[in-house]
Amino acid sequence: MELFIKYPHEVQDELLRHLLSKAKNTEIGKKYGFSEIKNHSQFASRVPIQQYEDYQACIERSRQGETNIFWPTPIKWFAKSSGTTSAKSKFIPVSEDSLEHCHYNAGKDLLCMYLNNNPQSQLFTGKSLRLGGSKEIYKNNGTAYGDLSAILIANMPFWAEFSSTPSNEVSLMNDWEVKMQAIVNETIKENVTSLAGVPSWMLVLLNNILETTGKENLFEVWPHLEVYFHGGVSFDPYAPQYQKILPKEDFRFYEIYNASEGFFACQDQNDSKELLLMLDYGVYYEFIPMDSYGSENEKAIPLAEVETGKNYAVVITTNAGLWRYKIGDTVKFTSTSPYRIKVTGRTKHHINVFGEELIIENAEAALKKTSLVTNCEIVDYTAAPVFMEGKEKGAHEWIIEFKNPPRDFEKFKYELDLALQQVNSDYEAKRYNNMTLNMPKIHQAREKLFYDWLKKNDKLGGQHKIPRLSNSRSYVEELLGMNYL
Repeated sequence: MELFIKYPHEVQDELLRHLLSKAKNTEIGKKYGFSEIKNHSQFASRVPIQQYEDYQACIERSRQGETNIFWPTPIKWFAKSSGTTSAKSKFIPVSEDSLEHCHYNAGKDLLCMYLNNNPQSQLFTGKSLRLGGSKEIYKNNGTAYGDLSAILIANMPFWAEFSSTPSNEVSLMNDWEVKMQAIVNETIKENVTSLAGVPSWMLVLLNNILETTGKENLFEVWPHLEVYFHGGVSFDPYAPQYQKILPKEDFRFYEIYNASEGFFACQDQNDSKELLLMLDYGVYYEFIPMDSYGSENEKAIPLAEVETGKNYAVVITTNAGLWRYKIGDTVKFTSTSPYRIKVTGRTKHHINVFGEELIIENAEAALKKTSLVTNCEIVDYTAAPVFMEGKEKGAHEWIIEFKNPPRDFEKFKYELDLALQQVNSDYEAKRYNNMTLNMPKIHQAREKLFYDWLKKNDKLGGQHKIPRLSNSRSYVEELLGMNYL
């Protein structure tokens, strides 16, 4: 880690050459002349930027057992993901290289960083409660697919289960609701010292544990609990609820940034919201400035050219055979020495119908401020545009599920609108004198509305997420229809 922090550009350049050399005799390697590419400039001029749809045919062939298409070693595993914008399944290739040198290395490095920052830790005196997805592993044609967490658990060495809970048998259960109770029954008997999982689903589990045991907080269940490693969705909306059930000032929260495509960054300092970009996991990075994203002038730049404070779409090339692949996430660099980032949202998860460019980072900052001002707690939310009709101006329509609702919804609406204007100048301009946008519309969601929506769409557990912002009204319409059932 010290090496790539000191020599980030050299490490990334060497990695690119290694990936190109290893895959030069694959179908894609021959098509684009990998053997002749020496640097990023040549790489960018020869190899087009890809999305999943561009890769789908190659991936399907690989799933049927064909080899040497986009990576020289056989691909045995595919991480199934429905994504957050479509119900259509995606199958992301997971090679042995990416398992060993990306995902598993990341787990080791994360523990190393945590222990280096917390030398008094007693982490290994107990077990880690891991909360993964609910998908089984399905095998066919010599290949297998399932939730990424299921693939990771299924391939771990046998001794790794000794330091984790629940057991592999329970972890890989397919029925989320049955699995939830099985996890509760198994883990309350253990000495749990750490937690790992997506904040939304982990919170459901932890509240079930408190309900089952009748305890007020988690330290009454697990006295030696000291850290929660979380990722997958923004932690900010859930922070107040976690602080209530984990009421210790020295309890640690550590954020990670991983996906089916790879493990990209993790928190390397106590009490920080910045993530260190991991540069030696077999992932080569490029970044598209969001002010040119999707335009004729769109251009991906290497790590050496990024600037702090700008919003970028992430493009990756990996040791599982993804070449210049858009993963759909946006990040902002907080530092370039070393390279640290914050995840700011999704390229498709924003509202920009009226030129307001509202991204998830804006929404969550505004909601956090509004919650403090109106003394309420938010469980989940989504928002979409109200399109202009005739002389009627546009607006944003929000569905919000509260744990503790505000006493005055008009005040909540006013404060949210004000906070959005403060964090987003484009939104502020469109709201000026109601020129383009009217005041937002707010709906209070019934209890468990979002949970029921996920269940209806077979998206319970794992890394499935609520679609926060959308240019389409499809999610909002469906949720509104379910809100009064």
